[in-house]
Amino acid sequence: MSVGTRQILQVAEPSQKKIDLHADRRAITAVLEDTPGASEGPSAKRKPRVFVVAENGLLREALSRMLVKNGEIDVVGMDLAEPFQAEDLLKEETDILLMSSRGNRNEDLTAVRAIRTAAPNVKILVMGVTGEETEFLQCVRAGVHGYLPWDASADDVLEGIRSLQDGKAICPGTLCASLFRYMEQEATSFPSAIVHQKLGLTRREQQLIPLIAEGLTNKEIANRFCLSEQTVKNHLYRMKQKIGAEDRLGIVQVCRTQGFMP
Repeated sequence: MSVGTRQILQVAEPSQKKIDLHADRRAITAVLEDTPGASEGPSAKRKPRVFVVAENGLLREALSRMLVKNGEIDVVGMDLAEPFQAEDLLKEETDILLMSSRGNRNEDLTAVRAIRTAAPNVKILVMGVTGEETEFLQCVRAGVHGYLPWDASADDVLEGIRSLQDGKAICPGTLCASLFRYMEQEATSFPSAIVHQKLGLTRREQQLIPLIAEGLTNKEIANRFCLSEQTVKNHLYRMKQKIGAEDRLGIVQVCRTQGFMP
């Protein structure tokens, strides 16, 4: 069990009143006492309506109890049935989905995409993930609004929910640089309207060409662009069909013949 998970379970106990703050994190106060009426009044902000999804029943209940004790959050549902139905979020008028990773990246990404399709206005906060750069960027591409690593504390979860409710995104500071690098790479990679017009290649397909020329494998290309390996294979298949190439080398040769590559 991770340090973060243990802290969440401890905070959920009735005898626990406060969350210990980490010196290297933004200072926030989270007094976990029942305070009905604390948010009442004409200027009070609407409490975020949070739906909790966690495969582990103990963690699911601990997260829900912790959020309720905070007094600033309404827990409107939990995934008591399998498989989780994204339509439940609409039924409960959910603002934020707090989703614990199942430990399988593909399953997590599939769930995020399904939620974004079924309930596009719901903000997604994923927690319990590895914190790897590739996984983080894949989650961003899938449509999450917040990302917490496996060792996230109760304090981090509460801060994440508040941030999403205020229209902000949240992720560990160590991953911010990765996001900037990714956006820079997306903006400067090869795409050309002329190539699209002459060969019919999409922006993403054009971005693959220099990497194919370098001899990168499908897996390496997938990691570079935070795609699945199958998605890269699908791109290559369509590229060969569009330009009449028989293999990867043929794709590069056609682009060079057309003057699009040195």
